[in-house]
Amino acid sequence: MADPILKNKIERAETIAVLGHIHPDGDCVGSALALKSYVTDCWPEKDVRVFLEPASDRFGFLRGYGEIIHEPDPEFRADLAVSLDTAGIDRLGDFRGIFENASETFLIDHHRTNTGFADTNVIRGTASSACEVLSGFFEEDRISRDTAACLYTGIVTDTGVFKYEMTSKETMRIAGILMEKGIPFGEIIDKAFYMKTRKQQLIMGRALEKSVLDCGGQYIWSVITMEDKAEYDVDYRDMDGIAEQMRLTEGVDCAVLISESEPGKYRLSFRSVKKTDVSLIARGFGGGGHIRAAGCNLAGNIDEIVRKVRAEVAAQLGEGQEAGC
Repeated sequence: MADPILKNKIERAETIAVLGHIHPDGDCVGSALALKSYVTDCWPEKDVRVFLEPASDRFGFLRGYGEIIHEPDPEFRADLAVSLDTAGIDRLGDFRGIFENASETFLIDHHRTNTGFADTNVIRGTASSACEVLSGFFEEDRISRDTAACLYTGIVTDTGVFKYEMTSKETMRIAGILMEKGIPFGEIIDKAFYMKTRKQQLIMGRALEKSVLDCGGQYIWSVITMEDKAEYDVDYRDMDGIAEQMRLTEGVDCAVLISESEPGKYRLSFRSVKKTDVSLIARGFGGGGHIRAAGCNLAGNIDEIVRKVRAEVAAQLGEGQEAGC
């Protein structure tokens, strides 16, 4: 049975803002568009708007993708603002004001580092994805094929197509329900997770070429500079999947991609296999995430950043000199 708390709040609101984190990934985009799709189907009279930074075109097949608003609207005042897949209020970026100015706020997330910053907070740290949590608020018989496609996209991208350890029996049950809505699940997996443009393949190749194996082969890291990005005409949206590919290197337990976003400013993406809790490392640097996937932003000298991150990873691997750390 669907949890009625979000439904009750939607029914009282005339204007609804849906928001997610900076650099939106598949779970962020999928959950935001799923909520918009569901509200549009069930309450067509509602004014519901999605505010997100530009996301990868790979999600362009989702209903409502072309209607996402990429710039804050200072005139818009929401009766209800819903934050999805966002571990901290600062992660709302330029849209934080829309959230804070809303009459009522609601938060749905699965990041265990989230301490709650809304009037109502639903944080399920054992869930595979924000889409999995969000689906619990939807009445099954009112989930359309379009809404199901959005939810399925978020689930498959955040579970690595059902292979990450947060994938549970409940995850698979929900995925089965969504598949029964008639979605092209194989096509969604290809478009949302595996398919890459030529320039995305090239920047991944550069990252792998520049990567360094450390700590006796248990740690791999790579730095992508602004010059590297300019050479292949890529931005942050084209970095998806690189850290995960690095993690698949034989013998590696932890992978870190360090991508320069502005001169002296870097975005770090962490992935791990078994030993390393990357959420703890990311949180120590002001970021957050999950045990096996996390991120943060750092500024400063790149050599010093590499040294600090390496020290944290080495401490987690816990094998000292025997591991080459």
